[in-house]
Amino acid sequence: MTYMKETVTTIHIYHTNDVHSHFENWPQIKRFLQQQKRIAKEAGEAVFLLDIGDHIDRSHPFTEGTQGKGNIDLLNDAGYDAATIGNNEGITMSKRELESLYEDATFDVIVCNIKELNGEQPYWAQPYRIRETAEGVRVGLIGATAPYYEFYRKLGWEVLEPRGQIMEIARAIRPEVDVLVCLSHLGINEDRLLAAACPELDIILGGHTHHLLPTGEWSADTLIAASGKFGQHIGHIQVDIDRLTNQVVHMEAEVFSTQTMERTDTDVKEINSYFTAGEKALHVPVFYNPSPLTQRLTDDSPLSSLFGRALLAYTHADCALFNAGIFLGSLEEGWVTKGNLHSLLPHPINPCIVQLDGAELVEVYEQSLDPKWTELEIRGLGFRGTFMGSMIHEHLFRNQAGQLFAGNRLVIPGETYALATLDMFTFGYFFPLLKDAPKDYIMPELIRDVLGWYGKKYFNE
Repeated sequence: MTYMKETVTTIHIYHTNDVHSHFENWPQIKRFLQQQKRIAKEAGEAVFLLDIGDHIDRSHPFTEGTQGKGNIDLLNDAGYDAATIGNNEGITMSKRELESLYEDATFDVIVCNIKELNGEQPYWAQPYRIRETAEGVRVGLIGATAPYYEFYRKLGWEVLEPRGQIMEIARAIRPEVDVLVCLSHLGINEDRLLAAACPELDIILGGHTHHLLPTGEWSADTLIAASGKFGQHIGHIQVDIDRLTNQVVHMEAEVFSTQTMERTDTDVKEINSYFTAGEKALHVPVFYNPSPLTQRLTDDSPLSSLFGRALLAYTHADCALFNAGIFLGSLEEGWVTKGNLHSLLPHPINPCIVQLDGAELVEVYEQSLDPKWTELEIRGLGFRGTFMGSMIHEHLFRNQAGQLFAGNRLVIPGETYALATLDMFTFGYFFPLLKDAPKDYIMPELIRDVLGWYGKKYFNE
């Protein structure tokens, strides 16, 4: 393409994704973004700061204690222009919490594939936004998030297949914009499919699968970019546009490592202040624990016994299966606060009731006895610990004759049994049988909520 350099205007797009409340890098991120914004504006160049979702993670006490609103304050303070939501915003919070999450946001919330159950657009988000720079360049922003259909429906939302929604909007607004950007919390594989299917998009900013693309990735004329996870990198795309034609003439992507950025004593104090604020907000008594409840990674424990009973009482299932590694500590004698429960079970994991045939339950039970579980390291799926630990069975046991019982029921092929477990075991990675079995996710309650409910009921009544 032929153009003259003196007719070119530049737009800078800085992007983050999957920060997951890793605030240890946030002071550097904020300082860098504000510096770059100031430098670009002094040069007469436009700047957009965008977050691609999963900025929040309820495993951090600041996020938990502020119901995510502290994260929104941080994005406001850094000067972000727009954000889409990730699954941590979308399905680890109740409908009411998500509806109020962005009420003080000074940036646009953009997501095109989340709707009310009646099909209407949620009042707190827009499917797309068109922004115009001082030079008159029109930038279109479309946002979309990963479609966890069953989870969103359970919470009272309708989630739509994102690619079709993006393509429909892109084709409709392409004549109205000069640059079209998708904020995609969909994962790298879907981003590649989207780029091939929707040439109207100039840029796809990705997230969800925590992928890092240091110089981006091209799919025909579409540039795919992503900045990894946990605020370890900040992404930057420079877009050069010919002002005579308002056409993109050049784009390039890069990332900046926050690990090499200066960290001051003030930064450390700021990082610590988030923990302090969260712990203060969570210092709310839930129940009184009359005796210490210890945990063990490789066996049953007083704590696992209490949790197993809690899971059965809450779900009314026949039996329960979970891993000892979910407990990141013990409970001391005395008042147990929301903060204690959060430290013990920081995972954004929901309980789930799975309906299994007797033969299937026997197979799952046998698989759970594999000694490999104890030292298996787990990353993702909502788990915020390190090791899986032994599988714990509640009301699921063999008698001396080798017969398997679920509560007081003998497990027989052809009969159906309700197994209470953790949602992370239903995705097919650990127990393939559970993936396609009929199931009911308990939402929005997290497993720490169940333990708190039972402790209050069991000890205080």
